[in-house]
Amino acid sequence: MLKIDNDLGRFRDIVKGRVRRELRRYMSSGELLGKQGGKVVSIPLPRIGIPHLVYGDNDKGVGSGDGDGGPGTGQQAGETPGEHLLEVEITVEELAELLGEELELPRIEPKGSKEARTVRHRYKGISQQGPESLRHTKRTYRQALKRSIASGQYDPRRPVIVPQKEDRRYRSFVAETEPRSAAVILYMMDVSGSMGEQQKEIVRSEAFWIDMWIRHHYRDVETRYVIHDAQAKEVDRDTFFRTRESGGTLISSAYRLAAQILERDYPVEDWNIYPFHFSDGDNWSQSDTRTCMELLKTKLIPWSNQFSYGQVDSQYGSGQFYKDLAAAFGDEERVVLSRIPEKGAIMDSIKELLGGGR
Repeated sequence: MLKIDNDLGRFRDIVKGRVRRELRRYMSSGELLGKQGGKVVSIPLPRIGIPHLVYGDNDKGVGSGDGDGGPGTGQQAGETPGEHLLEVEITVEELAELLGEELELPRIEPKGSKEARTVRHRYKGISQQGPESLRHTKRTYRQALKRSIASGQYDPRRPVIVPQKEDRRYRSFVAETEPRSAAVILYMMDVSGSMGEQQKEIVRSEAFWIDMWIRHHYRDVETRYVIHDAQAKEVDRDTFFRTRESGGTLISSAYRLAAQILERDYPVEDWNIYPFHFSDGDNWSQSDTRTCMELLKTKLIPWSNQFSYGQVDSQYGSGQFYKDLAAAFGDEERVVLSRIPEKGAIMDSIKELLGGGR
């Protein structure tokens, strides 16, 4: 068993090394997005040889004679070997560690904490009643000894102690809630006509890695989704990545709804707050952009660990909003901006967005 464990450990080291070397490809291709299940991710790895049996030539063995069947009708066999894909499972924790190591991401230092949703039971007390499975043997005999000595029944020359019903003691538990760090990720995305499928696929890939890294640092993480064109609304994850509208764009509608959600559901003293906004940089007017800046300055930025804006290049988008944010908050360390011209830039964008350690 020890040798098997050592071999398995070496194999997992090989897998991790391959994943690290090909991390940029995984991030840009979206190859892992549909392969996440619970606490593990299935990763297709080519060109890792698997031990197998190879039989030698045997022209006199069973089945070596002429067959009586007619010619086959299938396709002719090829001469070159196919490339075999091996799907291996790696835990989400391991993948997050690889992401952090490869991108040299600093660890997040949480602020604030909320009361745990689940109650933790600790056996901290002793009771005179309880189930036999929780009977405390030592305490029971100690109580029986005290009773025997107090009543004069105890004989040191014949120290026989027989616990009575009233001597029995049981472990008892108390229900505790413990504070623990919690985070909310609030994704906002422009779904107007200028944001096509390629742009949404980039956002979907970035959200996969952002989720993984933030969940690596918090025990409780909640995720909320807001889409907007000229109006904003909260939706579920599937709708977030599938919706496409054809109207104009009022970014302030998303920021206003985000502020309402955070103010109502996530007190800043208890939650670590991470808003991420993805857009192609178009906004309806400079007047609405000024409204956005005011909402950011007075609400979203002060409440957040970090406000992140990712601009996905589009042939229809002007990209002006990135410039407006840079002009207004270029010196604000809690505002991080990233431009994502195409899928190959996802890895660099993730490093920009998560590299502050906030």
